[in-house]
Amino acid sequence: MNILVRYRPQGRTAKEISASVEAGVRSGQLSGGDQLPSVRELASQLGVSPTTVAAAYGELRRRGITTGTGRAGTRIRGAPPVSSRVYLRAPAGTRDLVTGGPDPDLLPPLPARPARRSTRMYAEAPVAPRLRRLAAGQLAADGIDAASLTVTGGALDGIERVLTAWLTPSDRVIVEDPGHAVTFDLLAAMGYAVVPVPVDDLGIRPAELATALTRGASALIVTPRAQAATGAAWDAGRAAAIGEVLRRHPSVGVIEDDHAGPVAGVPAFSACAGLATAKGPESSKGRRRWVILRSVSKSLGPDLRLAVLAGDEATITRVAGRQALGTGWVSYQLQEMVADLWADPSVAAQLASAAQIYAGRRDALRSALGRHGIAASGRSGFTCWVPVSDEDGVASSLAAAGWAVAPGQRFRIAAAPGVRISSARLEATDAAAFAAEFARALHHRVSRLD
Repeated sequence: MNILVRYRPQGRTAKEISASVEAGVRSGQLSGGDQLPSVRELASQLGVSPTTVAAAYGELRRRGITTGTGRAGTRIRGAPPVSSRVYLRAPAGTRDLVTGGPDPDLLPPLPARPARRSTRMYAEAPVAPRLRRLAAGQLAADGIDAASLTVTGGALDGIERVLTAWLTPSDRVIVEDPGHAVTFDLLAAMGYAVVPVPVDDLGIRPAELATALTRGASALIVTPRAQAATGAAWDAGRAAAIGEVLRRHPSVGVIEDDHAGPVAGVPAFSACAGLATAKGPESSKGRRRWVILRSVSKSLGPDLRLAVLAGDEATITRVAGRQALGTGWVSYQLQEMVADLWADPSVAAQLASAAQIYAGRRDALRSALGRHGIAASGRSGFTCWVPVSDEDGVASSLAAAGWAVAPGQRFRIAAAPGVRISSARLEATDAAAFAAEFARALHHRVSRLD
């Protein structure tokens, strides 16, 4: 744990103190893991009451800038929401197995569109008719009710808007652990209490999910396939088991974040699809609040900031209504470009080919690690997870050998240590060399610990 020595917060009021801490984070004088002085210590230094400092720390915690309370101390979060530095980057000179996104070479080229005037005016529907028709067809093919549908500026934008429509600050949200680091950051910034539930290679574990729901939660965020940290994916049995657990808690809002879609490498399964039968907010027959979200970032490209949300009528109406008061809508030009890609048979063939290539790279990595006795998760998507006792040490050893992997701390809450490996850009022919270096890194760390 880093103890704060180079930066001291200033101020006489809670607002001034919290602003001083935020300024330190923005300037880089405070970084993730730095510990702030205790309430009494800082109060003594600044000549203010402990109540004033406690209020400042409480505000920083509610805004997701700090974490921890009481004897554990207050620390700066790993990715406080005061800058755009939320994604990990590979160090210069290393092979990038950190980035969890797609291989740029496997993204379809954007279609050339003739110059024309924008046709979208203020009073029109938020979803372009052609995009709605194509999205509804894709969802219906997977058994998902798309009667209520809207579009947001990407997956995280959709998650934020849905949670805002459902929750109030301090509500409890269940998440996968390990899971999506930026979702953790978003929840912290929104002031929600995060409840971690463990995952295995088939996704969130039903028994532990049932326990967490029994203890109380207002919402659940799950990933049916291409899980961000582990590459976990539901099969039909796991989806049914999760659905059975959720059936006993119909008031809990459920978000299924199916962000990889057609390049996940496994079929789509949904726990909500069979439960979303309620016709009104007071119905007890089905799930009252649910959303299934599909982004195009992993399949068509991260710069296409678009996600389709299908869900219960009340939620979708609230999301679209609130969006109308801010950004208004996702650009029709962008929506039409995505529709062009979805409607093009050659793009569908490219996506199918990309899914096969990603699967081949992922399988090659897991097999190569397995030959060294190293177990790695990852049934789908772009990432694998390897449990290790010293995640920072292994990552450092690999970086020194020219390979960049992500220490697991960024992606876990209560889960055991590990490292996340992105296989999206790792050619199958390079898997053996990487696995050998990984085995050497593990042996090196064990030798030093012994």
